[in-house]
Amino acid sequence: MNTASIVVIIVNILLAVVLAVGLTPVFVWWERRIAGFIQDRSGPNRCHIGPMRLGGLIQSLADMLKLVFKEDFTPGHIKYKFMFTIAPSIVFVCYFLTFAVIPFADNVVIDGQSHAMQALPMQLGVMWFLAYAGLSVYGIILGGYASGSKYGLLGAIRASAQVISYEASMALALISMLLTYGSIHLNEIVHFQGGTFWEIIPSWGAFMQPLAAIIFIVCAFAETNRTPFDIAEGESEIVAGYHTEYSAMRFGLFQVSEFAAMAGASAIIVTLFFGGYQIPWLDTQTLKANIDIVIIVLMALLPIKIYILTKWIKKNNNWYDKNDIRAKETGILVKAFWTIGIVSFIALGALLATGLGENGSSIAVAVIQVVTFLVKFLMMVFVFMWVRWTLLRFRYDQLQMLGWKVLLPLSLLNIVITASVIVLTGM
Repeated sequence: MNTASIVVIIVNILLAVVLAVGLTPVFVWWERRIAGFIQDRSGPNRCHIGPMRLGGLIQSLADMLKLVFKEDFTPGHIKYKFMFTIAPSIVFVCYFLTFAVIPFADNVVIDGQSHAMQALPMQLGVMWFLAYAGLSVYGIILGGYASGSKYGLLGAIRASAQVISYEASMALALISMLLTYGSIHLNEIVHFQGGTFWEIIPSWGAFMQPLAAIIFIVCAFAETNRTPFDIAEGESEIVAGYHTEYSAMRFGLFQVSEFAAMAGASAIIVTLFFGGYQIPWLDTQTLKANIDIVIIVLMALLPIKIYILTKWIKKNNNWYDKNDIRAKETGILVKAFWTIGIVSFIALGALLATGLGENGSSIAVAVIQVVTFLVKFLMMVFVFMWVRWTLLRFRYDQLQMLGWKVLLPLSLLNIVITASVIVLTGM
């Protein structure tokens, strides 16, 4: 194994860890800000370190530290303490491992050797995701059962019923996609979406299989126990459900797992239905052939974006008193972003002037595709948060009716239509 292989492996693992777990404080902050915006209130904006509040991000860091140093209390009535302790870890590990097979970019060719941009470059693809996404419910069931609480047990039973109801529809919707793509390998699926049909519409799964996309996304919401499918932890009915008896970091691990589940679901949805790392009408070969033009466009857009961002900061984070912490923070952030912008502009200009070469072009394309994937990923995460603070929680009977009487028949119908079209057209 050469140096390039080791570097690519480290980068892939870091990307998986950061997206699955490392962004949790950012997601907590982002969800609070989105909730505040939708409900017409400020959201977190007071906690600060010196003049730095970062729009309320410091509040999320403070909450994380509070959970770390809080007393980890185990109620005396717990009989199965080992199962009670291990349950949050099972949920966390399963959701974390769903990120292992997500391709962040196309294969990088360095010195003639191809390197997969996946934490675990394996052929299992979507099967790996479905396996670990399904196994995560065992941690919830174990935690609820081991709690020795009627609220925890009810939450665990609800979670298991919900997963059984929606995993069937999710798997059947996925079968339609596999018939369309002809592969279970996620990188090959993304390659397929790099093309177009009718020479204008990107071959994204959402355009080719809109019904399967809707079914899969709805089922993904149910699998992650996010509103409106959060009956497993319905606080208005069963206190907090399966994690009622948990405290400190064991409770925190359940919360991190929820955001990891949301992140994993967003990543697989983007990969299957929204082109993954592919830019519309610009596949990997096209990007490599026109990398100089792409860099020039990035250099032209960079100062415009920095200007818009800093203007927005000045408008929304300013104060009449120049000695106020908000005014000081604005000055620091504006200087920091302009410094980053200038350094990035100079770096791009240097790359353009010196030439990239074959290895440099491959690395540049990989970086652009990773950024493309991140943009789509964050947009899908925003949809999860938007839905949570817009829709009300389903009743139990409504949830079961949607899963068994609506989504399951539609997913079966979609398989029949997809298979018929493939047979008739010979595709």
